[in-house]
Amino acid sequence: MNTMTTTLPDTHLARRAMIDSQLRTSGVNEEYVLARMIAVPREDFLPADKAAQAYIDRAVMLGEAGHLAAPLFYGKLLLEAAPMPDDRVLVVGGGTDYLAALLRPLVAELHQITAAEAANAGGTGAYSLIVIDGAIEQLPDGLAAQLTDEGRIVTGLVLRQVTRLATGRKVAGKVNLQPVEDLGIPVLHAFDAPKTWTFA
Repeated sequence: MNTMTTTLPDTHLARRAMIDSQLRTSGVNEEYVLARMIAVPREDFLPADKAAQAYIDRAVMLGEAGHLAAPLFYGKLLLEAAPMPDDRVLVVGGGTDYLAALLRPLVAELHQITAAEAANAGGTGAYSLIVIDGAIEQLPDGLAAQLTDEGRIVTGLVLRQVTRLATGRKVAGKVNLQPVEDLGIPVLHAFDAPKTWTFA
């Protein structure tokens, strides 16, 4: 017997409530974003013992396996990414395939790598869009090199111990990330900056 179907509420209704109470009230109203987030069941990307937490308004932490970030992070990320049908996308995963599942039908091609792989990535100009499922302290040069000229990136960013949604575009070979707004976003420690000495 599948205990999830007998113990969990109707998850379509839970997704509708997520959209009405978490996304729309925070300014996420674009139909392509809402359509993807109602179509993809979050509980499918969680272990059975965490499935009941799928629609809470904060991240579900999965220990060493990573996280499923809060619905609002994914809604805002999709909004800022503005995926196009001809985009070739690289998803840096946070431990689940949820973000990739949201994006895949909206773009021409999608590849996914782990945070550890991304932190050591190399290559040149293969992707028009990179999205990172978590907050980073620094963007490695090798990952930035994966963007085409004028390619876009959307990620979480850690600035002065606060996580923010951030966007960037590759111009003249460089990517500058610009904060968009403060959000609670799980940190991907594979992108931590080297520690430096400070004096109190």
